[in-house]
Amino acid sequence: MTPSTISFTTDYGLSDGFVAACHGTIARLAPRARIIDVTHLVPPGDVRRGAAVLAQTVRSLPLSVHLAVVDPGVGTARRPIAIAAADGGFLVGPDNGLLVPAAEALGGIAAAVHLTNRGWFAPEVSATFHGRDIFAPVAARLCSGAALPDAGEEIDDLVVLPAPHVERAPGRLVAEVLTVDHFGNVQLAAAPDLLPEAPCQLTVNGTPATRTNTFGDAPAGALVVFADSAGHLALAVNGGDAAARLSLAPGDRVIITS
Repeated sequence: MTPSTISFTTDYGLSDGFVAACHGTIARLAPRARIIDVTHLVPPGDVRRGAAVLAQTVRSLPLSVHLAVVDPGVGTARRPIAIAAADGGFLVGPDNGLLVPAAEALGGIAAAVHLTNRGWFAPEVSATFHGRDIFAPVAARLCSGAALPDAGEEIDDLVVLPAPHVERAPGRLVAEVLTVDHFGNVQLAAAPDLLPEAPCQLTVNGTPATRTNTFGDAPAGALVVFADSAGHLALAVNGGDAAARLSLAPGDRVIITS
């Protein structure tokens, strides 16, 4: 079954014409494709954040070609790639670790190719805008039923992002911050079952916190530790901003004691 939807994730922002240019390329090559914009507000060049957002979103989407471009190495020796996922969909973007977590969320990698068939690209390829000139045309062709093997050479050595830090000891959990969302909620790399079930009292980097099921289970302004909708441990302040309260950013480590 050929996907009829293209999901689109980038760090392009919304104040320039980059997103529209890619939409236009897709519309010319695959006019019947439906495009779902996941986000274009990934922090510039933040591959890990883009990978996390995409991986946590793809299972909520219909069968799709997932076009993702967070590409600080554009124009360098890094490879443009496309992946066939086990669910029957595809992922298209740079070979910098961005796509692999999403492919794993879709059941795993069935095949991957280095995009070398220039007949699938725009007639002229800019050194700095592969989203428009390589990735969008490839996504459109896959969404129109073109065969992945025709896109390039099969590969089995994809770049994989380093695993985030998680360390557990009796009464102590150290976990890396994966993402911080719009509300200031802090998502950790650790699974919820690494801590005692709610309700219980904890400390987070020395600050008192409560293990809860949801924000409203604690008083306004209280720091809570909970299982988020993506299945990760997360920190929040009921009615506030946990990242600001604890001065946390992606890549930081959090120590939780019980």
